[in-house]
Amino acid sequence: MTTRADFAAAADEFANRVLGALRGAGGTALVARHIDSAPDALAALAAVRVLGADTFSPHLLAGAPFHADDAAAVARSFDAFPTPVAGPSARPEERTVAAWRDWATTQLLGRFGGMDSPPAPPGPADDLTDTTDWQSWSVRMAQLATLATPGLDGPVHELARGAAFPLARGVTRSVLRRDFPTAVRLVRWLAWLAHEGVALPLDPAPVHEHVRLLGGASPRTALDLAVTDHLLTARTPEAVRT
Repeated sequence: MTTRADFAAAADEFANRVLGALRGAGGTALVARHIDSAPDALAALAAVRVLGADTFSPHLLAGAPFHADDAAAVARSFDAFPTPVAGPSARPEERTVAAWRDWATTQLLGRFGGMDSPPAPPGPADDLTDTTDWQSWSVRMAQLATLATPGLDGPVHELARGAAFPLARGVTRSVLRRDFPTAVRLVRWLAWLAHEGVALPLDPAPVHEHVRLLGGASPRTALDLAVTDHLLTARTPEAVRT
C-alpha cells in the first residue's frame, strides 16, 4: 500500500528531476521516465499532479523539448487522480485552489501535448477576489504559485496584476513570521508581476535572495526559487514540442 511518506518522497524526487531539467541536466521524456523508473507508479503519478504546471517549467523557461510520451504521462496522472469534485469533506477554498491549479496544468498540456484545453473554471471565488483580508488571501495565492508562470494568463493572473500591494504585504508578513515556504511562493508572484512589467511596491530581487538563504532546502522550494530566478533574470525562450 502506498503511504503518505511514499507520496511525499515521489513528489520530492520528481521536483528534483524537473529542477535538473530546468538547469539543463537530464535527457528525454522527463515525465515518462520519472513514472517508468519509479518503484511505485501510483506515487509517481501523484507527484506529477502535485507539481502541476511546474512540470512544464523546463520547456517554458529553458526551451527543453516536450515529448509525446511526456504528454501521455501527464494525461495518465489525471486519469489516476481526477480533479476533486465538490463534496462534504472539501472546503470551498480548497476546491478553488485545486480547480485553478488543474486549469493551469491542462492549459499547458493542451499547448505542448496538442490536446484540447478546457475552459477556465467559473470566476474566482470570493476568497480570491476580495483582498480585504489580505493575510488569508495571500496564503491562497501562495497555494496558487504554480500559476505564476510565463505563458499562462487568466482571471487569477488579472487579479494578481491589480493586487501588487496585498502580495507585497503577504511577502513581508511571511518573512517576519519566518514562514519561508509561503514567502518563496509569494515572491514568485512578485517576480511574475515584474516580468509582466507591473510596477511593484517591493523589489522582489533582494527578498528573493533573503528567502533563498533561509527558505530551506526542500526540492519543491528549490524549484520555486529556480523559477523565480528565471522570471527575474532570464528571457523566456521558445519551447519546443516533439
